[in-house]
Amino acid sequence: MNEPNNKKDHILKTAEELFATKGYEAATVRDIADAAGVNLAMISYYFGSKEKLMESLFHERMEASRMKVESLLNDKTMHPFQKVEVILDDYIKKVIHKQSFYKILLCEQVMKKNPVVIKLIRELKLSYAAMFTQLIKEGQKKKIFKKNIDVVLALTTMTGTVTQMIVNKDYYIEFNEHKKLSEPEINTMLIEKLSSHLKNIFKKILGYEE
Repeated sequence: MNEPNNKKDHILKTAEELFATKGYEAATVRDIADAAGVNLAMISYYFGSKEKLMESLFHERMEASRMKVESLLNDKTMHPFQKVEVILDDYIKKVIHKQSFYKILLCEQVMKKNPVVIKLIRELKLSYAAMFTQLIKEGQKKKIFKKNIDVVLALTTMTGTVTQMIVNKDYYIEFNEHKKLSEPEINTMLIEKLSSHLKNIFKKILGYEE
């Protein structure tokens, strides 16, 4: 990756952390510039404004997710439920390892102050649901999945479960007496727990039997 893109990515990552910790409204362009070690002109050059910077962040993160699922669907070598498992594991790992972004995502969906970001989120959700529907139909055609599956409800089960685990992580750790674990150990544990939990749930949702 060349230097200009490295600078741009560095600014995006810095803004992501500040938006997650301070909130979008509270984090100023000056805050982002200072934290990233760049001048204001550079942020203006790459993004134009704080609003455009936020839009760029969402577009980059969400487009990568869409392309990965699209590639998975085109894989003719995998069993339909294996694809479901990959989707679940990939989403869990993304949320665990990019908690700052998903905190922003949750906040933006609740606040609904940036119409461009809300439009991006809606478009991704619709695209994701359409691709997941394609996968479900593949499984139904092979008589692996049951009929009449509510795709949006199934995806909401995935996103809601993982999001709530992140929101309630401290409570989960305290209740299960995992305070002695390091942050990487906690993340590994959460990935394993969520993966097993959601795969069992999706077997029931899809009517899949091994």
